[in-house]
Amino acid sequence: MTYKPKVNDYVIWERHGLKDEGWVYFYSDEYITIETSVKPKPKDQYEKNPRHKMIHTLLLCHSQYWKDLQYVKSRTPHEQIQHYSECDD
Repeated sequence: MTYKPKVNDYVIWERHGLKDEGWVYFYSDEYITIETSVKPKPKDQYEKNPRHKMIHTLLLCHSQYWKDLQYVKSRTPHEQIQHYSECDD
């Protein structure tokens, strides 16, 4: 059975000697984005729009490469977790 990613799954993607990992941030039938890092924006950049205080780095993964993804685990949507090791078993 082929893995079908879902938002809030933690995945590892290895290809061409590279290894990226992170949370599935967006899903469509054509592609997903994998959130590989999050960092705070400088205060002067979010004062006008306080809803967006973080910079999210997203990696695009088209559906033909989903076969190369390794599923690690899932989280509940309300959790603020940066790495899968912070999840409860």
